[in-house]
Amino acid sequence: MSVWLPTSPCTPEACAGHEGRTASLPHAVLRLTGAVALILLGILGAPPVRLLPAGPRHAVIRAWSAALVRAFGIRISVHGSAGRRGGRLLVANHISWLDIPLVAAVLPSRMLAKSDIRAWPVLGRLAARAGTLFIERDRIRALPATVTTMTRALLAGDRVTVFPEGSTWCGRARGPFRRAAFQSALDAMVPVQPVHLAYLQADGTPAGAPAFVGDDPLTASLWRIARARGIRAEVTLLPRIPPGRYTDRRDLAAAAQRAVAGQEKEA
Repeated sequence: MSVWLPTSPCTPEACAGHEGRTASLPHAVLRLTGAVALILLGILGAPPVRLLPAGPRHAVIRAWSAALVRAFGIRISVHGSAGRRGGRLLVANHISWLDIPLVAAVLPSRMLAKSDIRAWPVLGRLAARAGTLFIERDRIRALPATVTTMTRALLAGDRVTVFPEGSTWCGRARGPFRRAAFQSALDAMVPVQPVHLAYLQADGTPAGAPAFVGDDPLTASLWRIARARGIRAEVTLLPRIPPGRYTDRRDLAAAAQRAVAGQEKEA
């Protein structure tokens, strides 16, 4: 692994525990079965969504993603407005693999994800069919080509979602926003929309179960989420940063990070 890659101090043992109510074993198995059925339906039962017109494509992605999140017993609440249509760069804090369907359930877009996900059983194929843009995180020389690909997608009117922390954090702490992806918004002259994600327990405190951090195996994460009860996923669409307000990606990244951090302080 390259030394330049972002890392998080969060670990499954310290950050991913669940202190609230738990589902019974049969209930948890039922949740997992429903989620797997939805994933298989997404792969086998539908055409590649990139072949559909924008309206139907977004409707399919939104409905399927919301169903997947809710299959795990997680309720979704949304705050803020998506605003007008058109290409934009969505930037969000990163807590879990669940962030991907969660954002898509609210504002369908093309995701930027690490290339490792392409090799994941089942989920990798599904991500590719949904138009995910993959980045080789351990090859810094591949970064300019990735930025160019993102710029082209934005110029074509696509929404592109990035998790600029570069690694998952538990939701109680966060990492700095990496600047590179913001260059695509500058080159395409599109707005940047900060998005704040949170997984909360019934009392409003951060929920640990969804956190997918450290060397946590995907199977362990799936089971932990299926067993947890009373979790709410909160998506806050913050005001967009219009093109031209910042001309340097460092300043643009800092502004987006302040917006997300400010939301955390208000919560």
